[in-house]
Amino acid sequence: MKQARRLDNAPSYLFVEIEANIKEALSRGIDVISLAIGDPDIPTPDFVINKMADAIRNPMYHAYPEYSGCDEFREAVARYYKRRFGVTVDPETEVVALLGSKEGIAHIFFALVNDCDFTLVPNPQYPVYKLASALTGGVPYEMPLLKENGFLPDLNIIPKEVVKRSKILFVNYPNNPTGTVADLSFYQELVNFGIENEIVVCNDNAYAEITYDGIIAPSILQAKGAMENNTIEFHSLSKSYNMTGWRIGYAVGNKEVIAKLKKMKENIDSGVFTAIQMAGIEALEKGDNFIKEMCEIYRSRRNIALGELEKLGFEFETPKGAFYLWVKVPKGYNSKTFAALLMDKTGVVVAPGSGYGSEGEGYFRISLTIEEKKLVEAFKRISYVAF
Repeated sequence: MKQARRLDNAPSYLFVEIEANIKEALSRGIDVISLAIGDPDIPTPDFVINKMADAIRNPMYHAYPEYSGCDEFREAVARYYKRRFGVTVDPETEVVALLGSKEGIAHIFFALVNDCDFTLVPNPQYPVYKLASALTGGVPYEMPLLKENGFLPDLNIIPKEVVKRSKILFVNYPNNPTGTVADLSFYQELVNFGIENEIVVCNDNAYAEITYDGIIAPSILQAKGAMENNTIEFHSLSKSYNMTGWRIGYAVGNKEVIAKLKKMKENIDSGVFTAIQMAGIEALEKGDNFIKEMCEIYRSRRNIALGELEKLGFEFETPKGAFYLWVKVPKGYNSKTFAALLMDKTGVVVAPGSGYGSEGEGYFRISLTIEEKKLVEAFKRISYVAF
């Protein structure tokens, strides 16, 4: 059976491939330690689970949910934005609930991009940005995130003819996979660029709460003119509150952009289960201490991993945010051959940097979502490999 041509532009999803490789290795009896996928190992906090247990028994929540999210959830998001970022948002017109931020990120491309429109996406990147662009018939223009530029895109090198035909610009800070945290001055530059060129600017802020060393990640919506113009920000409860399987997130931003995203979603999905939204409210309202505890756990794991990498002679970036390490592969290897070596010789799985784009070649990514005992064991195994 022939598939739609749009799928010809869609490669296999990186993490599906990694999960398949892990499953195959386990079937061969290999003792696998995965450092590849950013899925928190610590469970969702009890206060969120308990709220869900109560909410799921409420028959009112068994009906179809509101398409944009229930009033209570959107109002909780608005309170969070005011408390966390000092940004005032209208929960009715400037907030929409999502089935996880990945869903919203994909749908914003479908809502805004026509055939042959350019989209400005980072490289390396969370693979969904380029993939969603290709599925809509857009033409991804990849903005290199280079070490010498602090892993921030240089807007000045984008060709003028590309800018003129661009509909959307995507960034992700705190960044997956590099661990970079952008500051408000950079966000202001992005917002100004979007206003000047009539481009919708999107920030994937899924790791907003995961930062280290006293750094506090801002929101792009704190930049002047962001809410009044074409700017939108995506959030997920997955990383902050260890709710990856719950599939709940939200988007906040300019009301016209939010309206277009809502229109797309109304014709594609039926919203987030209301009981899950009730649990999400509990996380947003009562989760600050849990976030602090998780950041301390990730900080400890980060420092252990960086110490081990240094002892083994690896070059790496010290992350300021998110829960990943971006590490250079040894000489004589590329991203995939080194990841394959580690899997074959040690059973340790890492994500090849090339899976995040061409600028990720020569790197691999380590996730810190694994207990310290296993993390130390993984590096012990790696130390036995000659490379």
